[in-house]
Amino acid sequence: MSIRAPRKGENYELSVDLNSEYRDKRKDAIKRVIASMTVGKDVSGLFPDVLKNMQTEDLEQKKLVYLYLMNYAKTQPELVILAVNTFVKDSEDPNPLVRALAIRTMGCLRAERIIDYLCDPLNRALRDENPYVRKTAALCVAKLYDLKPSLVIDNGFLSRLHEMIADSNPMVVANTVAALTDIHKTASTAHPPVPSSDPAIFNITPHILNKILIALNECTEWGRVAVLNALSRYTAQDEKESEHICERVVPQFQHVNGSVVLAAVKVIMVHMRGVRREDFTKQLVRKMAPPLVTLLSSPPEVQWVALRNVNLLLQKRPDLLSNEMRVFFCKYNDPLYVKVEKLDIMVRLANDNNVDALLSELKEYASEVDVDFVRKSIKAIGQTAISIESSAERCVNVLLDLIGTRVSYVVQEAVVVMKDIFRKYPSTYEGVIPTLCANLDELDEPEAKASLIWIIGEYAEKIDNADELLGTFVDTFTEESYQVQLQTLTAVVKLFLKKPDSSQGIVQRVLDTATKDCESPDVRDRAYIYWRLLSTDPGAAKAVVLGHRPPISIPRTTVSPALLEELLGEISSLASIYHKPAETFIGHGRIGADAVQRKGTESSDDHAFAQKAFRTVVAGQQAENLLDFDDVPAQEEPSGLAATRILPSTPAAASFLSGTSTNPLDDLVSIFGGMSASSAHVGAGGPAFGGVGIGDGALGGTSSGNASFGSGVDAVGSLDTGHKAQEDLLGLF
Repeated sequence: MSIRAPRKGENYELSVDLNSEYRDKRKDAIKRVIASMTVGKDVSGLFPDVLKNMQTEDLEQKKLVYLYLMNYAKTQPELVILAVNTFVKDSEDPNPLVRALAIRTMGCLRAERIIDYLCDPLNRALRDENPYVRKTAALCVAKLYDLKPSLVIDNGFLSRLHEMIADSNPMVVANTVAALTDIHKTASTAHPPVPSSDPAIFNITPHILNKILIALNECTEWGRVAVLNALSRYTAQDEKESEHICERVVPQFQHVNGSVVLAAVKVIMVHMRGVRREDFTKQLVRKMAPPLVTLLSSPPEVQWVALRNVNLLLQKRPDLLSNEMRVFFCKYNDPLYVKVEKLDIMVRLANDNNVDALLSELKEYASEVDVDFVRKSIKAIGQTAISIESSAERCVNVLLDLIGTRVSYVVQEAVVVMKDIFRKYPSTYEGVIPTLCANLDELDEPEAKASLIWIIGEYAEKIDNADELLGTFVDTFTEESYQVQLQTLTAVVKLFLKKPDSSQGIVQRVLDTATKDCESPDVRDRAYIYWRLLSTDPGAAKAVVLGHRPPISIPRTTVSPALLEELLGEISSLASIYHKPAETFIGHGRIGADAVQRKGTESSDDHAFAQKAFRTVVAGQQAENLLDFDDVPAQEEPSGLAATRILPSTPAAASFLSGTSTNPLDDLVSIFGGMSASSAHVGAGGPAFGGVGIGDGALGGTSSGNASFGSGVDAVGSLDTGHKAQEDLLGLF
């Protein structure tokens, strides 16, 4: 007994109109159904009523019904069968638009039940006399291959597609290339991998190359992109063929569509690798510049895509746009994401000839209202100074002018940039240090504070009141961020090594504070290391802390050379925009039964992982503690598989290893507790993690703040006789 819908509501009214005897009323009802479907309303209950209106001579009504079918075929697969006869009939209609519409809709339904009925109409459409039907059928083959590859191969559709590359109509050729490329990608990522001899693999031969090159100039923009992407995959036989491909593709630079231009650039960049003639390469690079510049007059979103690709191209060909610096100057109405990309490209294009214009522009940007853009502009000034040595002095003068504005965020970013300039050109611009120190009160950001502290510590011997400046940070040491604490600690130690007579008190105070009151383990560890170095061998401390550091530099590329070559073959795709390989952000295929099965086999190795975890824990117990200063050699202990034999034979360990544990966390805690108890019998000379007493003021953490470094050594040395099993770190668990 069928359940009828209630005789009220919008869907009931639509159902009544869909079954009306008047044609106009039925067509109007179909339009209302599509409108409701478009805004997200559920009109799947009207499927039988809409299906009745499928057989009509009105092409507009037929398109609307087909649109409805494509949307709800997945939710009503048993009712789609009722439409098969109409589809087959429409595929033989005298009107080529109706024939193509039927084939396209059947390919988009993605219903398993009608796949077998699609083969005969598709076979006829691939041989249709009308090119519009043939090009539609070519794409339908790719959709069918995605659903059921074996059906496409058994019916000879792939062989027919390869024949259609020689079609007289360029649009048919373009769609055929697009379909074969799509099938090629699907087959290449299949599990298990498809052999290279499989018909699904689209190998471009010289014969196919000539066919698609002929069709290239007569295709629509979509067709040109498909053909150009296929050309980028082709491996040229020799240098002459590479030059021939480049010459045939260069006219595409004049196309109005940005996607076609970038696809043509990709083909040129790929096949330029096989060109050895320097003059021909320079000619291609010269022709590539104008279309790239033209893309910058597009809307902001297209500009950003073009800029990301230009950034990649400049890493490979720095001379590509060497004379086009002014094109990348920022406009007042550019969005921030466009301005940031332009800044990066301007720094890449900077040279001795245009650096003055660049610095003038960057100085103007530093007075903008957008704080993020101002910071990046100041950072660009520093990058210019580092990359072009002859411009460093001019860059420093610009930075001093910006510091003179006394704008907080400008001053702080300028201090950070000056630190990098000092690292690049040590002992060159020491005259600006008083100006930087005079702005100490303006700094409230951790990075700016850390940069100024580094400068003070690096040039402590030339700053008379360096101890006073650093003393302000030592007084508020525990309130500062970890970044500032680390830099303060190192700067004070540098000050002590350069001025030992006047700074012993401040270094004792900062080390005592860092080891006792600081929460960060990184800061405490560094303080312990400095204390140990200063206590035992000041000469070694000077070699470590004041050692020579190589000057910094800005790399010309942001990616590795191998990855750069790969990304150049992906220009005009997301990979070239993200500057990452496609596999890092796109999954391969759908999650099917085979993927679930592979996941099951991976999870079956849990027992092996548990064994490996235990071996790692045991091996870690035998490892030497970095803070253990004993000279007594560690006792030889088993490692690897043999190490698991020393595990306590407890029910918890047995259940964990067998995988039957009901509470793995409690079992691990009990196992560690048993191991900690058993380690008490190892002996006073070598506990598993022994060497430092947590609560005994280790590493010179004396009770008196006035203790000398000698007493710190005594405190460290006294640890040799103070080991106890209870101080084992595992005992804390």
